[in-house]
Amino acid sequence: VQLQASGGGLVQAGGSLRLSCAQSGRTFSNYAMGWFRQAPGKEREFVAGISRSGLSVNYANSVKGRFTISRDNAKNTVYLQMNSLKPEDTAVYYCAADRDGRVVPNSYEYEYWGQGTQVTVSS
Repeated sequence: VQLQASGGGLVQAGGSLRLSCAQSGRTFSNYAMGWFRQAPGKEREFVAGISRSGLSVNYANSVKGRFTISRDNAKNTVYLQMNSLKPEDTAVYYCAADRDGRVVPNSYEYEYWGQGTQVTVSS
């Protein structure tokens, strides 16, 4: 399984970005997907997760109401729409795939990881 994340960039506080993560190599709909982020000097943290069908989602409290995770199984892609961005959202964002199909916040549950895309929010 190969994951390619894209869509990061520099944005002002209050702005929006949409991250994409394209999967290749296996049947995309067999995997639950997650987004994680890691800021400098901090541990990697869970941001959002989505089930195989897209019917079940989960968010970190820090992004609830601002971020939306979605997926398009026909395009083998998962998205993270980020609105009302804050400087504390600045991090490298990673997408990950869980072959067990569970929407879980623990990074060790995910077997496959993308390379990360940088999101920088200026104040």
